[in-house]
This record gives sequence, C-alpha cells and structure tokens, in this order.
Amino acid sequence: MQKESLTALQRHHLDKARHATSGRSAHTVYGGHEHALSQTVIALRGESQLDEHESPGEATLQVLHGRVTLVAGEDRWNGSPGDLLTIPDARHSLEAVEDSVVLLTVAKRR
Repeated sequence: MQKESLTALQRHHLDKARHATSGRSAHTVYGGHEHALSQTVIALRGESQLDEHESPGEATLQVLHGRVTLVAGEDRWNGSPGDLLTIPDARHSLEAVEDSVVLLTVAKRR
C-alpha cells in the first residue's frame, strides 16, 4: 500500500512551476516502465502550456486546481477543479489559463 497526499504534491509542484523557466513541474505518483497504468501530477504556471504531442493511449485529466484548456485541432475543452476530461486519441496540447494542477492518468499501450 502506498499513500500520497495530492494536496501536498499540488502545493509543492505549483511552487516549483511558478519558479521554473519552463513554467511547469511534474511528479509521477504511480506507474513507471513496469506498469500499464501511470498517474502524474502536473503543475503549470498561468499562461504556460504543454506543447502539442501525441496521445499516450487511453488517458484522462482531472483538474485539481486552477483552469486549463485541452486543445486538439479545432476542438477545445475547458476544465476547472473537479472536472475530468477524456484526452482524445489525437495530437493535443494543454494550456494553463491560470496557475493550475492536473492529475494525468494513462493506460499505456502495450
């Protein structure tokens, strides 16, 4: 059994993101090369983004703090705390409207 405080991780990585030149910070809560399931806390400073990238497989994004926009082509989905966004099976990016923290859950393709 492993226990992590998402609240503590959120505070810590949001602070790191605010001071990072990239405007982001991340920590894998669960997963790794030996697991099919991966969960990662990602903090983004307001007005920063994760550039467009391929879909990692089946994935969801839960907004823990702030407001984000998930963009895939012409489609845009806004997320606020408590929202769960399904990541499309297409190239996409993530924009932080304000300082934000999300929990990315991925079921890796094997």
